[in-house]
Amino acid sequence: MLAIVPTPIGNLGDMGPRALEALKKASIIYCEDTRRTRILTSYFGISVLLKRYDEHNPKVLRQMLDELKSGKNIALVSDGGLPAISDPGHKIVALARREKIEVLALPGPSAVVTALAASGLPADSFIFLGFLPRASGKRKRILETFSTLQRTIVIYESPFRVKNLMKELAEVFISRAQCAAAREISKIHEEWFYGTLEEVKRNIDAKDPVLGEFVVMIHPKGDLFHEP
Repeated sequence: MLAIVPTPIGNLGDMGPRALEALKKASIIYCEDTRRTRILTSYFGISVLLKRYDEHNPKVLRQMLDELKSGKNIALVSDGGLPAISDPGHKIVALARREKIEVLALPGPSAVVTALAASGLPADSFIFLGFLPRASGKRKRILETFSTLQRTIVIYESPFRVKNLMKELAEVFISRAQCAAAREISKIHEEWFYGTLEEVKRNIDAKDPVLGEFVVMIHPKGDLFHEP
């Protein structure tokens, strides 16, 4: 069986009992970075073999598939959150499905839904774009494509490019479009910015240095935070 196991996006207290049980029962835990995952397993007293999951390495995928076919229970984790959601994982899941191998996905921490729930922006229907391409032209074309749909748009961004992202958003959306940005969700230095796009951009631009991963959310409608 292949278990897709969510891990905390910041606070280790968010590790669920079913996720812990799945890791303890696994024959092998595949992860993005064995050093980071070892911190987690050591904290919870889990002594299971760790192997690096490289989605772009066909040898790793074949090895995992052979292990699954031989009856081993494999748990897949990412550095934080739910594997395969803007993180590696979908290729081995697709292979396992093709081979009729059981796949179990456990519910748990996810930055996109956590940020949306606390944003104040409409989340009955939203567009999740994950990490945008690095090339500015491609990024802007994607933003322009989705800007007319009147839905909340959710984007992951690194601290190194978040100011560029805010500049690109300002070039595509009206300045009074509603925006919320969360930095370091569930961690000690969690920080929120919300208001109009112009206000959020100004507040992020004022930060120096910028630290931590961001979830940036924008809705084309203006004045959501100011309606009675």
